[in-house]
Amino acid sequence: MTNDDPRTDPPLTAGEVETSLGFLDYHRDTLMIKVAGLDRAQLAQTLAPSPMTLAGLVKHLALVEESWFCERLAGRDPAEPWASVDWDADEDWDWHSAVDDEPGALVTQWERSVAMARACADEALAGEGFDQVTVKPNRRGEHFSMRWIVTHMIEEYARHNGHADMLRESIDGQTGE
Repeated sequence: MTNDDPRTDPPLTAGEVETSLGFLDYHRDTLMIKVAGLDRAQLAQTLAPSPMTLAGLVKHLALVEESWFCERLAGRDPAEPWASVDWDADEDWDWHSAVDDEPGALVTQWERSVAMARACADEALAGEGFDQVTVKPNRRGEHFSMRWIVTHMIEEYARHNGHADMLRESIDGQTGE
């Protein structure tokens, strides 16, 4: 990590959509800061007693981006690599398989997933905006609003960025906001 912070602060006086998406982008950028410059072995390092790795965090968040914005909100079928995973055999495949991935491939997958998620979010915003509800409901038949999804994604990144802070510090002592 460097002293240069590439993140853009969320807007201070924007509306709900811009503020919420600004916070989500801020947390997305924070994750990339936490994994920048690490090799495969470092990304696979755990911090006892947890089996969590930075590689697993990146791959998990790539999955979550596509799952919420593209599959649930937009109603699209899962894309690869998610579509061909036997989730019944390993419901945490994203976490487990990530340690075998090259760092560049992990980041590229995450970037692709974020780009797809942004495109799906833009489609919803062009329609019903934050009031858009998911095409695919949960197991109980309930639908989520885009507002709920964005808020959940901010929470998801904030929680996992806290994990990333501890993992990165244990690897090379780098800390940051």
